Amino acid sequence: MKDLQVTGTVAPSALQAKQIAERTVYSVLVMISISHLLNDTIQSLIPSIYPLLKQSLHVSFGQLGMITFTFQLTASLLQPMVGFFTDKRPQPWSLAAGMTFSLGGLVCLSMAHTYAMVLVSVALVGIGSSIFHPESSRVAFLASGGKRGLAQSVFQLGGNAGSSLGPLLAAWIVVPHGQRYIAWFSLAAVAAIVVLLRVGAWYRVRAGRTVQASRAASGPPLPARTVIVSLGILLALIFSKYFYLASMSSYYTFYLMSKFGVSVQNAQIHLFIFLFAVAAGTLIGGPVGDRYGRKYVIWFSILGVAPFTLMLPYASLFWTTVLTVFIGVILASAFSAILVYAQELVPGKLGMIAGLFFGLAFGMGGLGSAVLGNLADHTSIRFVYKVCSFLPLIGLLTGFLPNIELRRQPKRTI
Repeated sequence: MKDLQVTGTVAPSALQAKQIAERTVYSVLVMISISHLLNDTIQSLIPSIYPLLKQSLHVSFGQLGMITFTFQLTASLLQPMVGFFTDKRPQPWSLAAGMTFSLGGLVCLSMAHTYAMVLVSVALVGIGSSIFHPESSRVAFLASGGKRGLAQSVFQLGGNAGSSLGPLLAAWIVVPHGQRYIAWFSLAAVAAIVVLLRVGAWYRVRAGRTVQASRAASGPPLPARTVIVSLGILLALIFSKYFYLASMSSYYTFYLMSKFGVSVQNAQIHLFIFLFAVAAGTLIGGPVGDRYGRKYVIWFSILGVAPFTLMLPYASLFWTTVLTVFIGVILASAFSAILVYAQELVPGKLGMIAGLFFGLAFGMGGLGSAVLGNLADHTSIRFVYKVCSFLPLIGLLTGFLPNIELRRQPKRTI
């Protein structure tokens, strides 16, 4: 009887966490994925209009790299701080507020006729992104029903689909008609705000349960040294992945125009093919990691792409297109697995870890764009792709990661 009384006083919170872990709210996952699609469609306009800016503002490759660096810097530096703050005080309405910053940056970018104004515009978009990602990743966890890899993949699918749509829409709308037509994309930002207000209403009544549910879903804590080393390896893998992606998202169109003499619009279509492959590959990593283990997905995704990247600089236009499809699909499967793996290393810090890894992803993309742009100015765009082809070999570090899935196996009780 005494045991029953103790159970009655303690069980509700544990039962509540268990129920959260067992229910997958697909409607919320779809809404947060759609908002991610709209957010990243806006973001992907920035590199998509580089040929237009290079022609109208007469900027160098190095200055184009600085535009990306400015955007990525504002996103990357703020994200861990936003995540750290919201771990303690969740902010359901910050999702819509962050998108409002992106809306302002988009309108400014459509009217920017100086290099400085372009930098201010992309900085506003970066601030919006830094607010959006940590909290939306937390929402994906709350709606996951224990299928954390799947939830992050669905969330990432929206972002990658938006990243692939941006260049295509830019080729159809902005390139033929001019920079002012960027303003039409403000409709996407307004639509995202409406969706995020609904997500915020759902999140508001569940925000306080995140830490408990996160700890309930994780196993016993690992030694601090193991956690620090593992996080360091994961950050190195993020560096490898996003430095390579920076070479593709920022300079792939210039590479195709330089090597094969294709038009701007044709090059944008090839960029869309690559980014669509990235979007398609996003769904693979999460569910496979849930079933077979995230370490194996990370290993295959980073190191397994190396043969294709090493062949790319020497391929014809046809085989370049084929190889980039394989590169996009394989490389895209890594991020969801890396993020969930990191959150399981540090349970109870969902926002901070999401902010750190999303922020590092943006930061590495921006730094990579700036470094590779200057390298292209001093050598050639083709040389950049030869250098970047070796980056996936960093995936060999995955062998030093612990198999944390074994620690999360539930203990049987009689």
